Amino acid sequence: MMKILYAIQGTGNGHVSRARDIIPVLLEKGQVDLLISGTQADVDLPYEIKYRFKGLSFIFGKKGGIDLLDTYRKSNLKRLYQEIQSLPVEDYDLIISDFEPVSSWACKLKHKTCIGLSHQSAVINKKSPKPKKTDLVGKAVLNNYAPVDLSYGFHFKQYDQQIYTPVIRGQIRQANPIDAGHYTVYLPAYDDERILKVLTQVPMVKWQVFSKHAKKESNIKNVQIKPINNEGFVESLVSCTGILCGAGFETPAEAMYLNKKLMVIPMKGQYEQHCNAAALKEMSIPVIKSLKSKHIGSIEQWIRLENKVSVNFPDNTEEIINKLIKENYKISGKATAKVLGQGISTWKQFKQRSFGSILKQLTD
Repeated sequence: MMKILYAIQGTGNGHVSRARDIIPVLLEKGQVDLLISGTQADVDLPYEIKYRFKGLSFIFGKKGGIDLLDTYRKSNLKRLYQEIQSLPVEDYDLIISDFEPVSSWACKLKHKTCIGLSHQSAVINKKSPKPKKTDLVGKAVLNNYAPVDLSYGFHFKQYDQQIYTPVIRGQIRQANPIDAGHYTVYLPAYDDERILKVLTQVPMVKWQVFSKHAKKESNIKNVQIKPINNEGFVESLVSCTGILCGAGFETPAEAMYLNKKLMVIPMKGQYEQHCNAAALKEMSIPVIKSLKSKHIGSIEQWIRLENKVSVNFPDNTEEIINKLIKENYKISGKATAKVLGQGISTWKQFKQRSFGSILKQLTD
C-alpha cells in the first residue's frame, strides 16, 4: 500500500479548511499520515495528526498586516531545523506539502521529491496575476518558505496547465445561501478597535465581525463582534449580503461561490495577498488598500451597488489528486536532479537559505 505524507500549513484557516476535503480523497489511495505546523489557525481537523510541529508561523499584527518583528522573535530556526531532521520523509512513497516548511525542507535535507499542492504554488506561477508594484522581498519569502520540486496550484482562475480552481469545502457546497441583510467581516490583521472605528461610520447596514482578538460576543452600535468559530462564521457567510475580508484565498473563493458581494483589503507586507488582490481586481472585485476612514466612501459605494461576480468552481478534487499521484508516484521515492542540486546537509546551509534568514534581514 502506498504511504503518503500530507503536510499542512497551520498559519491561517484556509490550508486546514482545504485539507478537510483533500484528506478523504487521499485516504482512498493509500495509508496517509498527517503533519501540521504553525500556530495561527482557528479551524480544527477531524483526523488524527501524526506530526505536530511549531514550524514557522506568520504572526498577525493589529494594523492590517503581518507583524514581521514578532514573527522573527517567535521563530526559532534551531528548533525548526531539529524538527526538519526528525521527520522521517524517507519512510514515505509520496510527500505532499500545502505550503508547509518542515516537510519541504526535510525533503531537501534527505533528497526526496516534495510535491506542492497549495494556493501559493499557483501564485508563484509566472502566468498568474501580479501587483503593479514589484515586491522582491515578498517574492523571495514566497519562494523560500516551503520550496517544492513540482507544483499543483489552486487559484481563482485556471491561469496555467497545473493551476486549478479552488477546492470549495463540502460545508459550503452543501449550503443553501440566503440574504439575511447583514455584512460579514473577517480581517484578522486588524484589532477590534480599528474595525469599530470605521464600520460604526457606515450605519446603513449591520456588520457581523469575526475577531481573532475578542474572547466574548459584544454589540456596539451597528457592529456585532464575535470570537472566531467555524460554524458561526459559515452560518454568517451563507446568510450575508456581502463580505468584507482580507485578500486571502479560501474566504474570497467561498464568497464568490455563494454568489455574495465581495470587497477585499490585502494585508500589508503580504505579497501573496497583493497577488490575490490583483487577480480579484481583474474579476471586477473592489479592492481597498486599508481599513481607514478615508475609504468609507468606497465601502458605502460597494454597499449601494450590485457587484456580484459569477464563477464556476467545479468539484474536481478527486480528479486533481488522481492526476498528481499518476504523474508523481513513480518518482516520489527517488531524488530528482533538481533536488540533489539544491539539497542542504548542514545547519549552516539551512540557516543561510531558509525563510528565517530573509526575516532576519527584514528586521535588522
